[in-house]
Amino acid sequence: MTWLKHWGFLRDPFSKELADSELWLPSSKQEVVDSLVAGVTERNSVLLVGDPGVGKTCVLRALRHRLDEGAFRLTYCHNSTLGRRDFYRQLCVALGLSPKATAAAVFHDVSAHVQELGKERVHPVFLIDEAQLLHQDVLDHLHILLNYAWDSRALLSLVLVGLPDLWEQLELRRNRSLYSRLAVRLAVSGAVASDTAEYIAHRLTLAGGPRDAFDMQAVMLLHESSGGALRDVDRLARNALKVAARRDLRTVTDKLIQAVFDQETTHRRGEAR
Repeated sequence: MTWLKHWGFLRDPFSKELADSELWLPSSKQEVVDSLVAGVTERNSVLLVGDPGVGKTCVLRALRHRLDEGAFRLTYCHNSTLGRRDFYRQLCVALGLSPKATAAAVFHDVSAHVQELGKERVHPVFLIDEAQLLHQDVLDHLHILLNYAWDSRALLSLVLVGLPDLWEQLELRRNRSLYSRLAVRLAVSGAVASDTAEYIAHRLTLAGGPRDAFDMQAVMLLHESSGGALRDVDRLARNALKVAARRDLRTVTDKLIQAVFDQETTHRRGEAR
């Protein structure tokens, strides 16, 4: 890609294709990761919420990087739009089990697998992303998945991840049995201005390019335009680098960031008509 060559980057600096070891977390998110790791290590279940693009998946990847693979078995479920039987069938497939035809049989296989892992001193962790989309019949049943030996053994940790609406949804009386079992409840906030500046410098360095590709005013406008959502920072920053390369510029300024942002806004309004 010619724009990468223009800047001297070895790879796209704002791609989501990063190794867990290359992730960057500001101190505010590091505290969330620490609490998440502690909660799972203590065999608790967790509620993790945050607005789109603030780094929830990044936090989960940091959790994966920090947990001992020999002591924990993480299973990630990203499709939360299924009914109860298909949800458990998906879980079976993710666990490497052969899903059965009935909901009861599938649930039994998942429960038996969890108990077998307990005998091997391996603690399973089910990470359910976009959990605000879970069907009510799944929410009605998930707390039963946590019940072993008359609810006297913590053999499984659930980590429910979603938008802030999920917290309000779980507080409803109907979901009290599940909500009461989520002992650790965490919220991921957007980046502050200093976080955004440090994040951009980190990503530029990883890509092998100049750390000063964006001047300070451009960084501040990137933060303001993204509202602290790092996913939006990635998009805006990448597009600005491409435009700068086409114009043979060596520094991205706030005026260029504003032009990219205005162009996106114009396109969005045009599509809405």
